[in-house]
Amino acid sequence: MKVLVIGGGAREHALCRSLSLDPDVTALYCAPGNAGIAEVAELHPVDQLDGEAVARLATGLAADLVVVGPEAPLVAGVADAVRAVGIPCFGPSGEAARLEGSKAFAKDVMAAAGVPTARSYVCTTPAEIDEALDAFGAPYVVKDDGLAAGKGVVVTEDVEVARAHALACDRVVIEEFLDGPEVSLFAITDGVTVLPLQPAQDFKRALDGDEGPNTGGMGAYSPLPWADPKLVDEVMASVLQPTVDELRHRGTPFSGLLYAGLAITSRGVRVIEFNARFGDPETQVVLARLKTPLARVLLNSANGTLDCEPPLSWRDDAAVTVVVASHNYPGTPRTGDPIEGLDQVAALDAPHAYVLHAGTLREGDAVVSAGGRVLSVTATGADLAQARERAYAAVARIRLDGSQHRGDIALKAADAQG
Repeated sequence: MKVLVIGGGAREHALCRSLSLDPDVTALYCAPGNAGIAEVAELHPVDQLDGEAVARLATGLAADLVVVGPEAPLVAGVADAVRAVGIPCFGPSGEAARLEGSKAFAKDVMAAAGVPTARSYVCTTPAEIDEALDAFGAPYVVKDDGLAAGKGVVVTEDVEVARAHALACDRVVIEEFLDGPEVSLFAITDGVTVLPLQPAQDFKRALDGDEGPNTGGMGAYSPLPWADPKLVDEVMASVLQPTVDELRHRGTPFSGLLYAGLAITSRGVRVIEFNARFGDPETQVVLARLKTPLARVLLNSANGTLDCEPPLSWRDDAAVTVVVASHNYPGTPRTGDPIEGLDQVAALDAPHAYVLHAGTLREGDAVVSAGGRVLSVTATGADLAQARERAYAAVARIRLDGSQHRGDIALKAADAQG
């Protein structure tokens, strides 16, 4: 099978790494990719938001499967363009990807499907914004209705901060605050059959102790030793299957990766948000634990034959990912700084720890930073404590001027497991 992956972040590096280890994959391409992905896949330039350009590239490479990684190409309808030229594509249609592209649309689907979620208001005027903020009170949860690369949500005790964020958005969803720990649960679906993956937890705040501004994610771990063993079955029954069924009934079947961001509240599981693609950095830890070869599962999703797929097989190992970010992230990041120590990690820490590239470029013999989140250092171990130890040992070998990372990824869970 020849596979083309669209995207160039750590999520796509994690996907390419898993696909490169799959014996069914005879050729692996990525567009546009990054410096790390170049080590496992052949890179091609492409405008990833241009569906016709992606379809032309896939046709020219005689790809048997296209995997669209990021949300923006999915919402732009890139998967539709690929399918239109007769190539199977893993990823939802532009219509179905509205589940991530519009928070208001997602709320409407959840209401129709009876999926438990936070009470909310959709606001477009200052008066509606003030009314909604007043109705819920602090802490205020304000979400840009559209795509915002994981940074469109503000949770704050300060009503003026909440109002300012809301006024900066064309359309905004204001909702009640959900208490309790958060969980990310992915499921692969073909629009009918739903195949859940293992849950993970990510860390959105920039600083230790969940302080600082929201980011795209500073680390993740899996499994969740504190979670109810029945959690996956419960979410399948109350969230994932009803959502897939509702979209199919609307005539916009969802095929690809459905990501449920969940709060485990005192009143039960509630959906915080849906995404229409693998999450970053949770993908890094989930795929590190997946034993089942990936390509066939993604192809069965694309072809509508997921009912042929047996339950997924998982390693007992735990996995931890620590994100190394640029100076000033999540503000305007500094880029172009050389990254050193990658060879040392490869020589001294493999196979238990490895580096997945997010925002990197190769300039001659050097690899330099090219984004806010630069690297995802991922490690596995017999338990979370060992996986953490290996991940942070690898992080310590990496040198990137002004870089930052959290020191407490999976710390509480590891302590609880110990």
